[in-house]
Amino acid sequence: MHESIDGRVREFIERQHVFFVATAPLEGGHVNVSPKGIGGTFAIVDEHTVAYLDITASGAETIAHLRENGRITLMFCSFERSPNVVRLHGRGRVVTVYDDEYAAWAGRFTETRGARAVVVVDVERVSDSCGYGLPLMVHAGERHLLPEHMERKGAEGLVEYRRAKNRQSIDGLPAFDHDPVP
Repeated sequence: MHESIDGRVREFIERQHVFFVATAPLEGGHVNVSPKGIGGTFAIVDEHTVAYLDITASGAETIAHLRENGRITLMFCSFERSPNVVRLHGRGRVVTVYDDEYAAWAGRFTETRGARAVVVVDVERVSDSCGYGLPLMVHAGERHLLPEHMERKGAEGLVEYRRAKNRQSIDGLPAFDHDPVP
């Protein structure tokens, strides 16, 4: 256990190329785990707050679960020489592209193409574990497919896509239903 995200823990998190986001509905339904790793979309705000840019994609489970109950865990794994796993447990909230505070949050990221929201996490528990069971892997580089794909859709295309694919979770919970209806 760690008191906060500082020193060695902060340095470890900032070096990772990928992290995983876990959320779940309160009752029944599906537990969701989403990989994240687009460079320039994660920020440590302070010792108890992190945020990441939520890019428009085919699902919106995290948004649905956070709207329902706020529970979230982020996991960072080292696949390099020194094994380690850091978990940040907390309460998350969604700041959509339509919210007044969105611009201030989005300003923390260098990549914002295709954004639908920022997920802000108030971290309540910081822990690490050995990571001895993780494989050794080499980071080969970034994939720019998702931001470029969403950028090509344009503003109206993003709205249409989200209306078609992001309005509810796979369990029927309200998800990203913030886009104006024509």
